Amino acid sequence: MKADLAILSSRIITLNSIIDGTVLIKDGKILAVVSGKQQADADVVIDAGTDAVMAGLIDPHVHINEPGRTEWEGFETATKAAAAGGITTLIDMPLNSTPVTTTVTNFELKLNAARLGLYVNCGFYGGVVPDNEAHIEGLLKSGVFGIKSFLIHSGIDDFPATTPEQLESTLLKLKKYNLPLLVHCEWEETHEGQALLKLNPKSYSAYLNSRPKAWEDNAIGKMIALCKKTNSRVHIVHLSAATSLAQITAARKEGLPLTVETGPHYLYFNAEMIPDGQPIFKCAPPIREKENNEQLWKALENGTIDFVATDHSPAPPDLKAITTGDFEKAWGGIAGLQFSLPAMWQAASSRGFTLQDITKWMSANPATFLGLENEKGEIKSGMDADLFIFNPEKEYRLDETAIHHRHKISPYVNQPLKGIVKKTFVAGNLVFDNGTFPMKAGKILIRK
Repeated sequence: MKADLAILSSRIITLNSIIDGTVLIKDGKILAVVSGKQQADADVVIDAGTDAVMAGLIDPHVHINEPGRTEWEGFETATKAAAAGGITTLIDMPLNSTPVTTTVTNFELKLNAARLGLYVNCGFYGGVVPDNEAHIEGLLKSGVFGIKSFLIHSGIDDFPATTPEQLESTLLKLKKYNLPLLVHCEWEETHEGQALLKLNPKSYSAYLNSRPKAWEDNAIGKMIALCKKTNSRVHIVHLSAATSLAQITAARKEGLPLTVETGPHYLYFNAEMIPDGQPIFKCAPPIREKENNEQLWKALENGTIDFVATDHSPAPPDLKAITTGDFEKAWGGIAGLQFSLPAMWQAASSRGFTLQDITKWMSANPATFLGLENEKGEIKSGMDADLFIFNPEKEYRLDETAIHHRHKISPYVNQPLKGIVKKTFVAGNLVFDNGTFPMKAGKILIRK
C-alpha cells in the first residue's frame, strides 16, 4: 500500500526502543514503523537524518482563556505555540474563559470558539462550583474529559472554591463515567506569612512562605479521604510540595484511583534562583526550594507522579505586574506551553534521563490518563500520526522574539534550554515547519 508520508530517521523514539527506520503514514494514521531507512513508496518522503522522531506531546492542563479573555491567549495563539513545542493535543481548563465551562450552554460557547480553527487537537474539561451540581451530568454526557475544582479561591470570582463535602456527589457522578475529578489542592489557613507578604510584596521568599507546603498537604489529605470513600478517580493537579508524596504513596499502595501531575516549572526552576521583584515566576502553588524539587524528580522517576503538564496560564504584562514587581498583586500563572519540552529536556537530560522518559511522561502517560491510549501517545502501527521531529542536542537561551504565545513574556526567556522542534505533524499534516505554520489540522476532541 502506498503511503501518504514517510519519515526516515536514525532515532525513532518509542517507549521500548530507539529505531533506525521509517515511519509510514496513511490517512492520518501510522501505517507501519519499519527498520532501516528505506526508499519508501510514499507521496512525500522526509529524511530527518539524526534528528529524533517522537510521538506528539499531550498537555492535559492548559488555560486557553477563550471566549471572553482572548486578549490573554486564545485558540489561535495557544495552538500555534503548542505546535511549535511539539505538542499535538491540548485539554483546555474550564477557566479563565468568560463564561466559565460549568454548564452545557457555556461548553457550547467554548466549542463554537474552537471551531474557528486549531493547529493542534483540543479537548475540554468541565468545572464544578458550589451552585452547578445540576449541570454536571450534562457536561459529562457532552463529552468533557473530566471535571475541575478548586479547594481555594481560583483567582476569578466566577469559579469559586468547593468544599470536599460538596465534591462527594460530583465524584459519584464521575464514577459512572470512569472520569477524573481534577483538584487544585491548597487548603487556605490564616498564618503570619500572609501578613508578611503585604509588608514585603516584592519578596519572593515572602510569597513562597505565604502559601506553605502544609496547604497542599492538608488539601491532598482531604481528597485522598474522599477518593477512598467514593472509590472514584481523583487527580491532583500541579503538585509542588514534596511533603505530600508520602501520603500519595500510601494511597497508591491501598489501590486508590489517585493520579498526580506536576509542572515543568516545578522541575526546571527553584526558589533559590528566583529574584525579588520578578512576579513573572509567580504561580500557585509556588515554585519551591531546590531540595523539594529534587524529590519531585525522584517521584516522577519512580511513578508516584504520573505525568508532566504545563498548567499554561498566561496573562497580559500589566496583570503580571512586570513593572511594579508586586508578587501580592500579580496574576499567578506560568506562560510555558511552547517551552515545556526544551525546559524538561534541559533538566531531565542533565539528570541522566532519556527521550524515552520524556515520551512516557509527556505523551504516553497523559494519553492513558485521558483514555486516548489506543489513539495517541506512542509511535506504533494504528495510532494517530501525531508526531514531531526534534533536534535534542541544540542548546540555546530563549529569545522573546521566538515566542508564539499571544504575549511575549515568560519566565523561560533568557533561560538555558535544550532541544528544538523542527516539524510537527497532526494526523500526518504538517502544522509547524521551522518557524512557519503551513496549515491548521487540529480537531476538536469529544470524549466518546
